[in-house]
Amino acid sequence: MKPFTTLTAIAAPIDMANIDTDRIIPVRFLRKLRSAEAGYQGYLFHDVRFDNAGQEKPDFVLNKPAFRHAGIIVAGANFGCGSSREGAVYALLDYGIRAVIAPSFGDIHYANELQNGMLPVTLPEEICRGLRDQLQSNPGATLAIDLPTQTVTDTEGTAHPFTIDPVYKERLLKGLDDIGLVLEQLPGIESFENNYHAERPWLA
Repeated sequence: MKPFTTLTAIAAPIDMANIDTDRIIPVRFLRKLRSAEAGYQGYLFHDVRFDNAGQEKPDFVLNKPAFRHAGIIVAGANFGCGSSREGAVYALLDYGIRAVIAPSFGDIHYANELQNGMLPVTLPEEICRGLRDQLQSNPGATLAIDLPTQTVTDTEGTAHPFTIDPVYKERLLKGLDDIGLVLEQLPGIESFENNYHAERPWLA
């Protein structure tokens, strides 16, 4: 997966708590093929982003010109609650979202973001609210996220520190998912296997 170090991107404010994974991507779209040519970006927030005729709802934040190319979302508490569907992360990534900032996350969704190279940033409710206010007052403004220093810099230049488990931080910086983490130990694994079979030739 793509390493995550720093990100400066347009940020979209979503003033809503308890955004569940079915809102991020409705379950009926999970049967759709996901490929390099046909990603899940069109299904992101589908039922609040489009009307029954498939037309964009002009009031939804990602349909507004200033936020169409957002790479960061600033949301309310408990983002990604509900079912454990990894498709919710695919939809965010395919749209171009690399980070979500919120006061809290659904546990499984938080892990799914990390596993796919996204950065879920947890900041206090009052900080998130202040960020959303800034973004609403300055549509199209950017936020800067620095993973090595663990800071989010707002539109006024103020840096807000966040915490992340050191293991997850290292994996993001190196771009390692679970498989990549195992492959990093491949020389040791192969050495063990060779020695194990050399000492037990009857297993061959």
